[in-house]
Amino acid sequence: MKNQIFKALVMFFIAQLAFSQTNKNLNLDFEVINSNRFPENWKNNAQGSYTSQLDSTTVQSGNYSLVIEGNDEADNVNVLVSSFSENYKGKTIVFSGYIKTENVTKGYAGLWMRIDPQVAFDNMMYNGVKGTTDWQKYEIELQMNPEKTDKIVFGALLVGPGKMWIDNLQITVDGKSIEDGNIEIFNRELKPAEEDITFDKGSNISFSDLDEETINNLDLLGKVWGFIKYHHPTIAAGEYNWDYELFRILPNYLKVSDNNERDKVLTDWIKKYSTIPICENCNKSIEGIGPKTDLSWIENYNVSTELKNSINHIYNNRNQGDNFYVSLMEEVQNPDFSSEKAYYDMPFPDEGFRLLSLYRYWNIINYFFPNRHITDKDWDTVLKEYIPKFLNAETELEYELAALQIIGDVNDTHANLWGGGDKVRELRGNYYAPFKAEFVENKFVVTDYYNPELASVSKLKIGDVITKIKGKSIKHLVDSLSIYYPASNKPARLRDISEDLLRSNDNIIEVEYITDNKKRTHHLVLYKTTELDKYYWFKVNENEKCYKIIDENIGYITLANIKNEDIPEIKKQLRDAKGIIIDIRNYPSTFVPYTLGSFFMDKPTDFVKISKGNINNPGQFTFSDVPKIPASENYYSGKLVILVNEKTQSSAEYQAMAFRASKNAIVIGSTTAGADGNVSQIILPGGLRTMISGIGIYYPDGTNTQRAGIVPDITIKPTIKGIKEGKDEVLEKAIEIINE
Repeated sequence: MKNQIFKALVMFFIAQLAFSQTNKNLNLDFEVINSNRFPENWKNNAQGSYTSQLDSTTVQSGNYSLVIEGNDEADNVNVLVSSFSENYKGKTIVFSGYIKTENVTKGYAGLWMRIDPQVAFDNMMYNGVKGTTDWQKYEIELQMNPEKTDKIVFGALLVGPGKMWIDNLQITVDGKSIEDGNIEIFNRELKPAEEDITFDKGSNISFSDLDEETINNLDLLGKVWGFIKYHHPTIAAGEYNWDYELFRILPNYLKVSDNNERDKVLTDWIKKYSTIPICENCNKSIEGIGPKTDLSWIENYNVSTELKNSINHIYNNRNQGDNFYVSLMEEVQNPDFSSEKAYYDMPFPDEGFRLLSLYRYWNIINYFFPNRHITDKDWDTVLKEYIPKFLNAETELEYELAALQIIGDVNDTHANLWGGGDKVRELRGNYYAPFKAEFVENKFVVTDYYNPELASVSKLKIGDVITKIKGKSIKHLVDSLSIYYPASNKPARLRDISEDLLRSNDNIIEVEYITDNKKRTHHLVLYKTTELDKYYWFKVNENEKCYKIIDENIGYITLANIKNEDIPEIKKQLRDAKGIIIDIRNYPSTFVPYTLGSFFMDKPTDFVKISKGNINNPGQFTFSDVPKIPASENYYSGKLVILVNEKTQSSAEYQAMAFRASKNAIVIGSTTAGADGNVSQIILPGGLRTMISGIGIYYPDGTNTQRAGIVPDITIKPTIKGIKEGKDEVLEKAIEIINE
């Protein structure tokens, strides 16, 4: 269902769906009806397989509710939208309402709210309403940031087929209803950078000749542009729209005939932005880790002494404190780029905006990606490599593929094209095989059927090895696709590629496979996701408890569906177990390294070090303090075995580190996804949305976990033989270790 969830996320970031209205007339009870027999001040995108309308027979209160319905063919999302432009002084905003559902089986129903631009967002992805349910109240709570808020957008959504009703909505700020009018309005003063709309309709920039000299000059410009953006006090204060200042300098810059003219254009450009005051604290030494602040790049371009001195003067007197274009999140301190504009209304940006996209991304990575020093490529060379790729993109698809490729070069499993990649999704197709296939023993193996009833018509059995798809070998397909599947390491990349190898725009594809040591060819029927009980990465049975006793007296805990209320009972029920197994071959539903982790600690225990960026010295990273896992008086002293694999990612890896800190713990399985730590979102022109691991995650001894992942103490992987026999060989090994 994650594929459909991502579609929902994309739609929420389309600004055109939003509109503004007076907060006292939000019509949250749907009682005011317009001439189209739809609630006043509400919009919806119902189309195709979806309908949305008033209902006067099924209501929670009043005369009307709103009902959304998706038929059996519904495989996308229907969104109801409203918004308001007023901004309030407050810490938290809560959007609540009643939901009733019927036959929501393949997706979910929920409320959603977004604070623009990119301040906060929730769409009940992890706690959506499923199945058939009676009226029940749900709520979303977001942290407010009035100084960065333009407007607040909210509504309801239905992902996939089924039916949902919503009614009796309410929005409160710090517990006060916004419809009562007794909350203080916050009038945010716009920065000059926000008021400059000169190039909103296009950059008017074109590149007629991309020879080697032009590319070298554009490489230099991109680095100077990004350096000024994050270091110059006037630019950091938001006094200029730095996107549009790029478009203002480019026409003259592209006309230069030699390096002397080039350097003069750049030097005069820098002089334009006021005199920089002397910084008394900028040269104080701060011990950093990982990537270093480095100005050596300026030496590679044979620039004039005047330009070099200008760059060094900016650095030695660089901005201190708030920066319009970047800040650090509270508490965790990963970078926040929410001031960047997405330019949603140009899905295929013109040449100037495509260059801006590249410059923006390269510089964000250069100054604020804590793992830049461990990418496969020297990041300093990447900008020049991609200038022709971005500028020569002739279609929206080519632009998305260029973006996807550079995103892959940061070697971060968190970094993918999570939004805006419409053409890439169209290219990959909407039809899927009825079974899950994964890489086992370096072969592409059928591991499970989404719908067992389709096994006979599909012919391939669990354990069969697929060798070719549409006449192309699996190795050829993997090699050709790898650059478009961003990942920290090979296991995570193969995990993601395996989801799409049998995906197509055709509903029948030819596959060659080996079954019972015999080669076979079959024309495999593919299905839409609405026809399959499809899951990604791992299954989650939400109706089962997250803990149980197995093999007589061994405790088993899965984090896939763990809840905070389970933890006291886990400690009670498993205290006398011979050993405990924690299965993290999944994405944890709840963050439990402290609440459950304390059960295994006899003393306060360090388990992680975290690096964060420095907006006062962009490119530098320093360690921050992290709480210890608290001790428990009645801690569990038996064996603890932690299960991990390539599906263990991000929060799962972090929590595996926490449990590993127990003196009796052992980790078994295979290398994890290698993408730990809180993510930071990056928006690129055309509404492309990606992320990076925004903080560096290390073991207490300084060992980096990015890319390497959580390396097991004992490596044990599934085998084809075990899959055929229905065994979980990793779990069996864990039981064996406890029973030794």
